[in-house]
Amino acid sequence: MRLVAVLLWTIPAACLQAVLLLLPGGGKAWFARVYWRGVARIIGMRRRVIGPCSPHRPTLFIANHCSWLDIVALGATLPGCFVAKAEIGQWPGVSIVAKLGRTIFVSRSRETVAREQRLLAARLGGGDNVILFPEGTTSDGNRVLPFSSAFFTLAFGEAQPWVQSVTVVYDELEGQPVRRFDRPLVAWYGDMDLAPHLKPLLHRRGVRATIMFGEPLPPGSFANRKALSLMMEQTISANAARLRQGRDAPQT
Repeated sequence: MRLVAVLLWTIPAACLQAVLLLLPGGGKAWFARVYWRGVARIIGMRRRVIGPCSPHRPTLFIANHCSWLDIVALGATLPGCFVAKAEIGQWPGVSIVAKLGRTIFVSRSRETVAREQRLLAARLGGGDNVILFPEGTTSDGNRVLPFSSAFFTLAFGEAQPWVQSVTVVYDELEGQPVRRFDRPLVAWYGDMDLAPHLKPLLHRRGVRATIMFGEPLPPGSFANRKALSLMMEQTISANAARLRQGRDAPQT
């Protein structure tokens, strides 16, 4: 029933977003968040936000990644475009939603990296915020994987974006704290297929995503991308551990 409801919400929302993409202004970015908030409500996701989202444009949001749920949670919260691997652009149905949300697809191959970097830089240069998952894949939800510093080249381009860490942890399932052995219900990683993962999770009454914002960092805060990558990895790892332990104070 929830999947049917998502489909019934997506069809008219996609039609409206297709029109908004043709119009100037920020309507397309605003409605993308409205859409994901609708999806969150349908699937029973509650969101708890700690700290303010960066008001600066453009901002490069750096987030950890453990599940397809991250797209719903962050899409409903952040005013920005996702960066996703190129194969998602070929998934039936999902690719249409991603393209209407102005997702930027990258393959990270040597042949296309220069063009993809120019596309990302152009988005930032046009004032769009960009959401990056520098782990490059999803984790099991019990840890944050090492970050690839190559993603942080964007922070040192002509657009000069602000940078903000975003930590997302799923800490409640059906109103109870998520325990370590519950995380495979929420996290989608490794060779898990999507359909079998959806069914048991959507049968649950609901899940809560806690999203913690770090301090927005102005351009020029770090000497190079490796230093910035290391700082973001350490900050998000520490904040994720605190949230899993039920502690809300952010690590800065």
